[in-house]
Amino acid sequence: QNYPNPFNPSTTFNYELASETRVILKLYDITGREVVTLVDEIKPAGEYQVSFDASGLPSGVYIYRIEADKYMQAKKLILLR
Repeated sequence: QNYPNPFNPSTTFNYELASETRVILKLYDITGREVVTLVDEIKPAGEYQVSFDASGLPSGVYIYRIEADKYMQAKKLILLR
């Protein structure tokens, strides 16, 4: 999960990889339209932190989706102004 949630205007995503793999982390608006790609690259095993500044986005509910190897997760995050 991102932290903090709700957030204004920035939040951080943490993830850990057991082995080298391609990681894709994207943010979507509530209608499913892609807002931004935060990560799309091959990463070695380890712990990672991705910060995101949503200053240019309106308040609302967003969804992030992370994919790594056979793992996929999607969760809601809330931007409050």
